[in-house]
Amino acid sequence: YGDRDGDGFVEYQRLNNQGLINQGWKDSWDGINFADGRMAEPPIALCEVQGYVYGAYISRAWMAYDAGDLALARELRERAARLKKQFNEQFWLPDRGYYAIALDRDKRPVDACASNMGHCLWNGIIDADKAPLVAARLMSPEMFSGWGIRTLATDMGAYNPASYHNGSVWPHDNAMIATGLMRYGFVDEAKRVALGLIEAADFTDHRLPELFCGFDRADFPEPVPYPTACSPQAWAATTPVHLLRTLLRYDPHVSMNGMWMDPVLPESWGRVHITNCPIGDGRITIDVTGSHATIEGLPPGMTFHRGTRPPLADLVELAEKLDKTG
Repeated sequence: YGDRDGDGFVEYQRLNNQGLINQGWKDSWDGINFADGRMAEPPIALCEVQGYVYGAYISRAWMAYDAGDLALARELRERAARLKKQFNEQFWLPDRGYYAIALDRDKRPVDACASNMGHCLWNGIIDADKAPLVAARLMSPEMFSGWGIRTLATDMGAYNPASYHNGSVWPHDNAMIATGLMRYGFVDEAKRVALGLIEAADFTDHRLPELFCGFDRADFPEPVPYPTACSPQAWAATTPVHLLRTLLRYDPHVSMNGMWMDPVLPESWGRVHITNCPIGDGRITIDVTGSHATIEGLPPGMTFHRGTRPPLADLVELAEKLDKTG
């Protein structure tokens, strides 16, 4: 991993023929492919990896501001801005209305419609004007099975609902996408994804597996198991907690002495009561019914804000403006 050729994007390529051909979270040998089903050749720059790098730059910029290193903070914010601009120029497919899953060794956009771009919503690297198109594609019948968003759209050449990464549904993947949808204001879409997964868990003793097949909910009354899926599996096991946080829109920020929450829980859930939730040097109790929330036990100096916290990128930019104005 690394920017092997200095083009500004992070790529991967195995060092010998014993290593994995694909080294993103979709690490199966055939997991990264073009819309016509051809496999991409490494070095490969995945779309979500660029989003992770962008998020790392922004987070590190905030930490630098927090530590008083304003020069480093500005440098990191500028690097993030350059990467975001370059990403939206080179990964966006205007004739398709979605992002390429990757760039291949020849810097060609790998044009398959895959779930990976949902991670880019989560990281905030997607331009605001493109987000509605991405959300619509993710929630289209070709992508959303009724239980979750497929790893690959049904109209792609390599689609196979019983494959590992080319049409299956992965809970952790969907949890990250749901958070990304929520980040960009697609509340109903995020709730549909979350509820689909939680309803799927009713058929697996309330334990989400590593993945399940991508057959449509209209055709099968319950999720079709993937034969060798791990259960329990760590990132699937944490998915319900992540989804709950997403629907609570719970966002603590200790360095700002605040926590933000603006819940959008389904009415069918009734009351949600959470105890012993750590924040700062204390632990709080959260009670939520629908969109109404109460908090008990906030540490001294910590403020509860009803609403959503501005994205960290906006806070970094604001901090720089305030520094310039003294």
